[in-house]
Amino acid sequence: MSLNYCMKDDEVIYFMPEEVDHHSVKNIAAELDGLIDSGIARKIVFDMTNTSSMDSSGIGVIIGRAKKRKYFNDSSVAARNTSDRANMILKCAGIYRIVTKQ
Repeated sequence: MSLNYCMKDDEVIYFMPEEVDHHSVKNIAAELDGLIDSGIARKIVFDMTNTSSMDSSGIGVIIGRAKKRKYFNDSSVAARNTSDRANMILKCAGIYRIVTKQ
């Protein structure tokens, strides 16, 4: 089993898949929620180096984790290495109002 993330101190760097859609977000949400609920992940960085497509469920998984971090009094969620297309989608969706762009 390969990990989709790596840890650096209290930061989780989550490597998003090539296609972020309703099939993949269930696993992403479950994996990150487990890390958040256990107290391991105080900061989340979505690394989109390999992401070529994303639908509304991908936006939802990012918003959901940002809201969950806010519930735990820490809204430190970021997106990095976004392609031009993914960046446009996130910007149009207003994600950068709640998520930092790295």
